[in-house]
Amino acid sequence: MTEIQPYVVESEHDGFEVRSYPEHLLVEVDVGGDFFEAGNRGFRPLISYISGDNAGNTKVAMTAPVIQAPVGERYTVSFVLPDDMDAASVPIPTGAGVRTRVAPAGRVAARRFSGGADEARFADNALRLAAAVAASGFSPVGVPYFARYDAPWKPGFLRRNEALLRLAD
Repeated sequence: MTEIQPYVVESEHDGFEVRSYPEHLLVEVDVGGDFFEAGNRGFRPLISYISGDNAGNTKVAMTAPVIQAPVGERYTVSFVLPDDMDAASVPIPTGAGVRTRVAPAGRVAARRFSGGADEARFADNALRLAAAVAASGFSPVGVPYFARYDAPWKPGFLRRNEALLRLAD
């Protein structure tokens, strides 16, 4: 079974929940293209990395979610690395543009939804999340980003997707 990134639900609100994430490791790459193209372009070098295309030829277990965050006209696509890895043991990337980093602990608002991973569905849920967060009195930090938990061949109505928004502590 695929390891899911750990978090604690702090509270539930109309249209979202507030989560607390511990510090965690990411392997990521910046890519261009529209939302869909960027997801595909980012996935390839990351899957190569966890398949052993790294300095130690070390295979790393696949985890969920795959994260896609807008950064200007580009996207950062990230895999969350297994919880039992630490920064000292992470294999060094060898692929062009692939990097690892430690993501700090923090609070996040999350809106869960199903369906295919198209830009319109993610954009709609990001707008709904931002409006619900603002109406609930939380202070967002940055812009919404997205998480996909399931393989693309899983039927859309069974897929777990999320719009996420970092919150001020």
